[in-house]
Amino acid sequence: MLVLFADTDSDITQKVAEELGYKIISMPYSIDGKTIYPYEDFTEFDEKPFYNMLRGGTIPTTSAISVERYKQYFEPVFANGDDIFYVHFSRAMSASFEVMDKAVAELKEKYPERNFYEIDTKGISILTLSIIYEVSDLVKAGKTPDEILEWAKTEVDKFAVYFFADDLKFFKRSGRVSGLAATMGTMLGIRPIIYMNAEGKMVSIGKEKGRTKAFERLLSYVEQLGDDVKGHRVFIAHADAPDFAQEMESLLKAKFGDDLEVITVIVNPTIGCHCGPNSMGVCFHAIHR
Repeated sequence: MLVLFADTDSDITQKVAEELGYKIISMPYSIDGKTIYPYEDFTEFDEKPFYNMLRGGTIPTTSAISVERYKQYFEPVFANGDDIFYVHFSRAMSASFEVMDKAVAELKEKYPERNFYEIDTKGISILTLSIIYEVSDLVKAGKTPDEILEWAKTEVDKFAVYFFADDLKFFKRSGRVSGLAATMGTMLGIRPIIYMNAEGKMVSIGKEKGRTKAFERLLSYVEQLGDDVKGHRVFIAHADAPDFAQEMESLLKAKFGDDLEVITVIVNPTIGCHCGPNSMGVCFHAIHR
């Protein structure tokens, strides 16, 4: 049997994980010295108090999980005689995977007959979630792990995500945007447009002044780069900004039709620590990132 894994940096929830057939690896964040594991320390993410806390000045921190914790996730599966297929966020963004590799290597020595498959989505948030949905579809269609890995060789780079942040102090503190750019954005209301490149890194590729221009910029990328957009799900993620998400969905459906399948999710707290409240992004199937 093949057991699917995903991590919370993908914006997956416990409910969606159960619907798609995934087990969740919880990526933690810490507040005032207390470490919190999403969907282990709580069953549902209550985004309003979390993002209000960030608005009030609290800046949580994030960290990798340990070798032993990875083993706690994976060993019961191997011990049961099953193989693992992990669809995860970008290796280029975290040292977590060096730790994971060590855990898997130790487990493979103990369970040499077991297989560990993985897809590096080279993304976070809804980019990873898009591929999680696609892999679930492939598994349900009877595709083998090798067939799914072959699919991923070309398809991973055909899921694009573009987003903007409303307050760049969060990226400034996390090192995701240069200090000068973060200061400019905070002072002048300039919002950088950021995407995940083919290396799995976040890159600022421009800026817009004002939310309306930022929305228009995101829509323009879907129009210019979209490939069979209506043949795939389109995802919108927001950090406690449901009005932003609704506006983005309206713009997308005005352009592509009311039958466009749009799934809106809330940015998970671990990623929210970096992007801050009122961030919003869109993920779609593209000719390239």
